[in-house]
Amino acid sequence: MSVILFASVVRARDGLPLSASTDHEQNMSVQETKKYLKVVSRKLEQLPDRCSMKRGPHTINFITSLGVSYMMLCSESYPNVLAFCFLDELQKEFITTYEMVHINTAIRPYSFIEFDNFIQKTKQRFNNPRSLSTKMNLADMQTEIRLRPPYQISLQELGLENGVRHRKDPEYKGIGKEAAPHQRLEPVTLTGVISCLLSLLCAGLNLIRGFHAVESLLQSDDDVTCVLAFFLGTAACLYQCYLFVYSTSWRNMKSFLAFGLICLCNMYLHELRNLWQLFFHVTVGAVTTLQIRLRQPQSKSPDYNV
Repeated sequence: MSVILFASVVRARDGLPLSASTDHEQNMSVQETKKYLKVVSRKLEQLPDRCSMKRGPHTINFITSLGVSYMMLCSESYPNVLAFCFLDELQKEFITTYEMVHINTAIRPYSFIEFDNFIQKTKQRFNNPRSLSTKMNLADMQTEIRLRPPYQISLQELGLENGVRHRKDPEYKGIGKEAAPHQRLEPVTLTGVISCLLSLLCAGLNLIRGFHAVESLLQSDDDVTCVLAFFLGTAACLYQCYLFVYSTSWRNMKSFLAFGLICLCNMYLHELRNLWQLFFHVTVGAVTTLQIRLRQPQSKSPDYNV
């Protein structure tokens, strides 16, 4: 049966999905072909503005205009003319509905998911060609395709070998998984900034006391472990500030370990500090740990299987 199975709108410069049909196709063959759709979306800027790719019983078609690509997955026997007329209708509706400034500044995937309503209606019309109201656009598109046929994408251009991406390539993780990009953290809050500044203050206080302890150590035979406790406390406070600012692996666990080190250092230094000083250092460490936990990485871009 010749039908359109899936369609999506993607920003060409980075492959960010802007909208897509919400079909839950259970056919494994369709799901397998969607892997190639995802790979193609990552290379849109390197490809011509009108392309096709045949894979098994399916065909991927797309057009790119004004930095936006309109992509579809259909049966291999679905007519090329209808396929590109379908994409042309998506393009005309999308650029008249949404302003380019909003498209270019979109951050989250599927920011224009409401466009799915138009995709679904248009898909239903084109899956029943007899219901198409005019043949004029079909004739014009047929002439255009004959004069400028779509570019046929090869597997080699996508970095694929024998139809399967090499398992060591981080971009290939199968359906529903993507390579983990470098993630930005959520915007800082006023509480987070204050806790980070107080943590820097604690680091400075530890550093000053550490140098004084070094001077005392040179003048008398004091315990060297006090010096180590002050400098370790300084390092732990600075590392908490680093974890607050940057995203790293095992970030939450590292923040708890740094807080544990702050507590241990202050326990060891309890004879050199009064109760309020100990309370201040431990409380600042606890609040900074909480702020690190609350400031999570921004949401990742999901795949195209919506």
